[in-house]
Amino acid sequence: MNIRHITSQSIDRDKWNACINQASNGLVYAYSWYLDGMALHWDALVLGDYEAVMPLTWNRKYGIAYLYQPYLCAQLGIFGEKVDAATMKQFMHSIPKQFKYWDFYLNHQNLFPIAGIHFYERRNFILNLRFTYDELASAYRDNIRRNIKKAVQVGCTPTKGFDVDQVINLAKSQAREGGMETDDNLGRFRELYLQMKQRGQAETYGILSGRGELIASCVFIFSHNRAYYILVGNHPDGRTIGASHALIDSFIRDHAGENLLLDFEGSDLRNLAFFYSSFGAREEKYFGVKANTLPFYLKWLKR
Repeated sequence: MNIRHITSQSIDRDKWNACINQASNGLVYAYSWYLDGMALHWDALVLGDYEAVMPLTWNRKYGIAYLYQPYLCAQLGIFGEKVDAATMKQFMHSIPKQFKYWDFYLNHQNLFPIAGIHFYERRNFILNLRFTYDELASAYRDNIRRNIKKAVQVGCTPTKGFDVDQVINLAKSQAREGGMETDDNLGRFRELYLQMKQRGQAETYGILSGRGELIASCVFIFSHNRAYYILVGNHPDGRTIGASHALIDSFIRDHAGENLLLDFEGSDLRNLAFFYSSFGAREEKYFGVKANTLPFYLKWLKR
């Protein structure tokens, strides 16, 4: 296979994005403009005339280049009309030796083990919205129904189309110490959201309390017949009254009957996995990959 390593400035972005458009496993995170927005640096591996592609999102520390997963890019990896075991193996073995450390995620169609490479399973959850709302709601677990009812009883109401800064501020206020919700990452996403909003590919959703305060919020991004539940910002007051349950239910109600997958973007956290599956969502596995070829005197930094 003719796989080339191409630096970002030399990538033919029209051909790249056409490949992502046509790929059987195409995802919004792999478009060049999404990578330009969210990745600190990115190069690419390209098969032939952009028949299949793989973004290489990278950064540098202590003078050493490494591959990493950018903020709000849940799955990357190899994209094309047909990505089989041989193609995946060739791409993985074509990653340049200059990248001494790998810690990134592939996608739901890159599920072929390769000898000598350490993969581990991650979990996403997706819900097909092509059914009627009543059919979708009938698959909710009892705890989801109870929490939606609770939110209604205390006067919560759904809202959408508000300023993305409100979601960002809530997400930032609840960020874990050492998490990826840095000012730089959130600023990058804000600019990306505004671009996608202009294209009609992004929307904010939220739940207002009885006093009119935003207590649950998120961004949905639309691409490849998927709606990505991509940035979540919740107020602590909403946790005990079913605000997040009501938010997702309002989105499902709005889009029931459409040719659309609701993509929850994971999670490997047990409580979140239970929460997403409680809406009737099914598991979609994908691989993470780690490799460490750092010099022996630096390996301890990335154990």
